[in-house]
Amino acid sequence: VQLQASGGGLVQPGGSLRLSCAASGQTFSTLFMAWFRQAPGKEREFVSAISYSGVSTYYGNSVKGRFTISRDNAKNTVYLQMNSLKPDDTAVYYCAASDIGIVTSRREDFGSWGQGTLVTVSS
Repeated sequence: VQLQASGGGLVQPGGSLRLSCAASGQTFSTLFMAWFRQAPGKEREFVSAISYSGVSTYYGNSVKGRFTISRDNAKNTVYLQMNSLKPDDTAVYYCAASDIGIVTSRREDFGSWGQGTLVTVSS
């Protein structure tokens, strides 16, 4: 599956951004989708994930209550709405897809990755 992430940019602390990730090449509704992020000098970390139907969502502790993941299976797209952004949220954000049939936040369980989109939170 091919993934194309977009929507990153520069935003002030407290602001909002919405990331999008468009998928192609595989039936989207069979994919468990997630967002990860990687800040300079740090490991890539789990941000959020969503089940095939969109009913179940999962969040990393650092973004819980501020970020919302959603998906539109008719548009083959997953979204990440990011509110109350902080400088610590600055990172390259990657969307990822897993087709192994489990709920997971482990990087190694995701076989397809987008190219990343940069989010910079700064005044």
